[in-house]
Amino acid sequence: MTPMNTRPFCIAALALGLALLLGTHAPAAEAVFLAGASQRDVTPQEPVPMWGYGARHDLLSKGTLDPLMASVVVIQAGDKKLAIVGLDLGRSPSERSLQHIRERITTDAGIEHSFIAGSHTHHGPVLELSDEKGKGQGKFDASIRYYKQLEDGIVDAIVEANRNLVPAKIASGSTTLEGFNRNRHTKLLPKPVDSLLAVMRLDSIEGKPIAVLVNFAGHPTSVAGEILQFSADYVGAMRVQIEQDFGGQAIFMQGACGDLSIDRGERKDYIGFGQALGGEVVKLASALEPSVPEKPSLEVREKQFQFESRTNLNNPVTRVAYSIAFFPELVANFADEYADGIKPRLTVALLNGDTAFVGGSGEFFCQHAIRLRERAQVKQLFFFGYNNGYHQYFPTIEAAAQGGYGADSQVAPVEVGAGEKLMNTALTWLFEMRGKL
Repeated sequence: MTPMNTRPFCIAALALGLALLLGTHAPAAEAVFLAGASQRDVTPQEPVPMWGYGARHDLLSKGTLDPLMASVVVIQAGDKKLAIVGLDLGRSPSERSLQHIRERITTDAGIEHSFIAGSHTHHGPVLELSDEKGKGQGKFDASIRYYKQLEDGIVDAIVEANRNLVPAKIASGSTTLEGFNRNRHTKLLPKPVDSLLAVMRLDSIEGKPIAVLVNFAGHPTSVAGEILQFSADYVGAMRVQIEQDFGGQAIFMQGACGDLSIDRGERKDYIGFGQALGGEVVKLASALEPSVPEKPSLEVREKQFQFESRTNLNNPVTRVAYSIAFFPELVANFADEYADGIKPRLTVALLNGDTAFVGGSGEFFCQHAIRLRERAQVKQLFFFGYNNGYHQYFPTIEAAAQGGYGADSQVAPVEVGAGEKLMNTALTWLFEMRGKL
């Protein structure tokens, strides 16, 4: 009996199996790109201690100059979602509040990634107190009530932005603005200044503006410290100007402004400066040409680091000095947070393969952002300070050696070189995300 040749039969069976397998599966859905925006008023409704100027100590607020807002854009690329939240606050929410917010938006909107940052206005509420004896309880209960109001406002704005998601087009670009900010720290020449204005424009498919993301670096300290009223400073005026002249939701994300002040020049007050900056944003946004991304994608990485602290808040002498400079309940909460060292958070996202967002939880000196952009080799890089936490100043190594406010250990407790380590990590991640490392 002649043995049967089984090879042709096996090949035919394999081909038939593959055909059946492919036939039972629908083609992969085309990757989507969506965007939605929203906003909420998060101004405290009761008198509370104000953030930003130590000389105020624990003096309570006395009303509102202009409202404090939470402005949000949610972006979906493929099956991943990202919330970008700009707050008219001195810093981002405390660690406890941040975790509450993130848990809720994951449950309510399926959003697992977020940049939640303060504009650094010095006319917002203190956010560091807690419901414990000697740390706020009984003396600053209005502040503790406010934190729930703030969390609810941010979550509501994010969830609504998620409900507003529609197919979208995107464009980003940047320009250099001379005479809008200056270096307030260094005595070295030439003084480094990050004068870049970066804008992302998101439109509906029909061309209606959804959101304008604005990234610029400059301390919002134009309202006098003696004024105990809430204000978004120049950021609020800028946002109004953009929304009036261009449309959509304006979201401001502060840059690396640890050593940068704004330069009002002939612009008499914070409103005039904000309107002028808003005009520049409208000019830039209007020149961009949004399009639908060919391959929508989103990759996000985040890590909390741990560094040594140059300041020991558990030392009784140091503790008393800080308590006099600020106020005891505030310092008690900082001592708890920094008990095991400084733990800044780095968040990095790559959108559509060519647009990077890098967020750090503190006041980074401008050269951190400048050098990262020079090295990252992406189409556009947005640097967000005061993001997803707050861990004081991050001077460059050169600035720490020079000393001065923002570079000394009193307000920059993190070990020297921490900022560079964070930026090198961000750089490495961005190359890894693009498959280059």
